[in-house]
Amino acid sequence: MAASGEEKARHWRYEELPGVDLLRARYVRKEFVRHTHEHFVIAAIAEGVEVFHHGGGDVSAGPGALALVNPDTPHTGRAGVPEGWRYGAVYPAPELVAEIAAETTSIRGTPGFVAPVLDDPRAAALVHQVLRAVDEGNALAADTLLRVAVTRLLHLNGGPLPRREVRTAGTRIAARARAVLEERLAEPPTLERLAADLGVSPFALLRAFRNAYGMPPHSWLTDARVRRARRLLDTGAAPAAVAAAVGFTDQSHLSRHFSRIVGVPPGAYQRERKNVQDDRPGLLLPSGTWQKTQLSQTYDPTGRGEPTTGNRTPPSSGTPSAWASP
Repeated sequence: MAASGEEKARHWRYEELPGVDLLRARYVRKEFVRHTHEHFVIAAIAEGVEVFHHGGGDVSAGPGALALVNPDTPHTGRAGVPEGWRYGAVYPAPELVAEIAAETTSIRGTPGFVAPVLDDPRAAALVHQVLRAVDEGNALAADTLLRVAVTRLLHLNGGPLPRREVRTAGTRIAARARAVLEERLAEPPTLERLAADLGVSPFALLRAFRNAYGMPPHSWLTDARVRRARRLLDTGAAPAAVAAAVGFTDQSHLSRHFSRIVGVPPGAYQRERKNVQDDRPGLLLPSGTWQKTQLSQTYDPTGRGEPTTGNRTPPSSGTPSAWASP
């Protein structure tokens, strides 16, 4: 692994994979605060160990394992060893995962991942291959490998997500509070004022909100502001203007919270995602040999068989940069 203390990350999109965010990163001191994602998180650990709080306790993922987080699920992230961790991740939209599940699995209802960590080097290799195909501008390979990876993960670790039904008075109170905060994102009320408007005590509201959304209202608000900031940055809005629009005091305030949730500062995030088609390498179609070898080794969505060549880890679809390779 790189020298101790060296951190780098790239968060971007590829126009040929709509609805999918991409990330490569190596972190040592980085600590992600409790947050959520609108998309699925499929993160393949290449080196080191990541520890993250999920579902009431800490879990860890090391080389060859995947960290899997469903949409709107609170979680954190930090290094589990002194040298940190290096990983590649794809963040497919819920609609894409649902489409793949409907075509390739028998899951009924909203599909998702059952366990937050899966030790499966073959699936991890597929994630890294998706990112390599993107590096090459190889849309056919990137789309194919992404769908194969998601299918495999759903077969190995998939199931229907529980329905979020409003059954208790506390859940209904939390939902009303969330609606108010969404409407008043830039100028939220105090906890006392919000509770009074809803006809409950501040601590009753705090307990209800934690139970419903896995974090207190102020943490949820920061998470929601960063989500809104991402959408505005994607439209090309200047970071300073975005900070004011979503309720942060200034651009540095936005940058601090944005980096602790997204993993990169707003400026770097926006530069990578603006005009994603610019300077893109020409489309590199895989050869017939590559197609036969690659797909025969990777397309086992049930997870019950081994690659036909006997190799545990499929070959790369290209040669990535040194720091990004698994």
